[in-house]
Amino acid sequence: MQITKTPIDHYIAGRVVPNASGRTQDVTNPATGAVTGAVGLASAAEVDAAVKAAAAAFPAWADTPPIRRARVMFKFLELLNQHRDELAHLITAEHGKVFTDAQGEVTRGIDIVEFACGIPQLLKGDFTEQVSTGIDNWTLRQPLGVVAGITPFNFPVMVPMWMFPVAIAAGNTFVLKPSPTDPSASLRMAELLKEAGLPDGVFNVVQGDKVAVDALLEHPDIKAISFVGSTPIANYIYETGARHGKRVQALGGAKNHMVVMPDADIDQAVDALIGAGYGSAGERCMAISVAVLVGDVADRLLPKLLERTKTLKVLDGENLEAEMGPIVTKAAHERITGYIDLGVKEGATLLADGRVFDGAKAGSGCDNGFWMGGTLFDHVTPDMRIYKEEIFGPVLSCVRVPDLKEAVDLINAHEFGNGVSCFTRDGNVAREFGRRIQVGMVGINVPIPVPMAWHGFGGWKRSLFGDMHAYGEEGVRFYTKQKSIMQRWPESIGKGAEFVMPTAK
Repeated sequence: MQITKTPIDHYIAGRVVPNASGRTQDVTNPATGAVTGAVGLASAAEVDAAVKAAAAAFPAWADTPPIRRARVMFKFLELLNQHRDELAHLITAEHGKVFTDAQGEVTRGIDIVEFACGIPQLLKGDFTEQVSTGIDNWTLRQPLGVVAGITPFNFPVMVPMWMFPVAIAAGNTFVLKPSPTDPSASLRMAELLKEAGLPDGVFNVVQGDKVAVDALLEHPDIKAISFVGSTPIANYIYETGARHGKRVQALGGAKNHMVVMPDADIDQAVDALIGAGYGSAGERCMAISVAVLVGDVADRLLPKLLERTKTLKVLDGENLEAEMGPIVTKAAHERITGYIDLGVKEGATLLADGRVFDGAKAGSGCDNGFWMGGTLFDHVTPDMRIYKEEIFGPVLSCVRVPDLKEAVDLINAHEFGNGVSCFTRDGNVAREFGRRIQVGMVGINVPIPVPMAWHGFGGWKRSLFGDMHAYGEEGVRFYTKQKSIMQRWPESIGKGAEFVMPTAK
């Protein structure tokens, strides 16, 4: 029987544009394994068409008063709230995360749009009168031009919203290259932006793979690139984009630790580890993948953690009782399975084995989905690959250490520095941990410390390439350039040429 695949195309200059490259990639429902669509993979020529549309729209959009750009964002915000569940269903259908988690993703994206609505205030510059006799000096921030975002599969709504609302509100035009794994939400957001009154060409979507990525990195009219994904690709994006003269913000991988001190509330710590380790099947750059158990806490915590891991409600994401859905693709499932095999081979103690989960238990029609249960390892050591490398799946590794100092040294020695958490009742421990840890985002009794919209997101070390975090005020700075203007009028200009460095007089 022939399977009908819904075509998922590009969005250029205010309309859906059929893919012309002749290349496509299947889109699947991870819960069932069924192919649901065929996403077009853009050629360099199709990327060029999107960039040209954005470049043509830029002058008029940049000249649009910030308050009018904010009004478009306000209308977009209203539409997002109306279509929140529709977007969440699209996420669940193509990514697999449970519906309530998808709703949360959309909500966190909406937070950034709310922040971007304040762009008139965020773009205000500084002014100094009479910096020298008859001279005034002020600074202002102006948009860069055409900017682009390259986003991952795990947050097909939220991560693009880390980028384009701030970029567009600041007066730039935007080209989004979403993941081909779950591309449908990008087109729906484009439609809602147009409905909100955004002029054609200001926001464009090109579906694609490395061909499209390289075309964006090399295109002379792209002024800045934002990226979220794995560290090797982030490094490539950063180096290639910088070589082509672009401003680059590339967020990479993670190996997030959660330290549990002996004085912590054990039940709260178990709740935190279950949710942060297995939520979204561990496919989050802020997921907790290592529990650092200090002193005697392991013997008290692990029996409860193991019981919760074994009783996780692994179900079709559309089931509102689900706590964890499927793995996003068959290839990802095979990669994660390989890491579990490796952990056993390396000598870690396997307490719960997610490989044995039967997809038929997840719901009707789920027999052929990409299913896995929660996996829990104990006695993991820093030399093991399951400790050192990002698995990006529902695999939680427990490392035992004698004291806080060794916990901090362990985490600081890791190549990644995205997120970290410490559970304790001791204020001094919390303060010292926050000061000494070499990680960009820190939680104290907060397992996933993703900053709110006005603070900005970004890690340290090999978790971030570039010097500006995503969204927040740093996002505004990333998508704008500062200009300083000094002004003097003829009546106050002294006679005669000046051949020395100007100074305040």
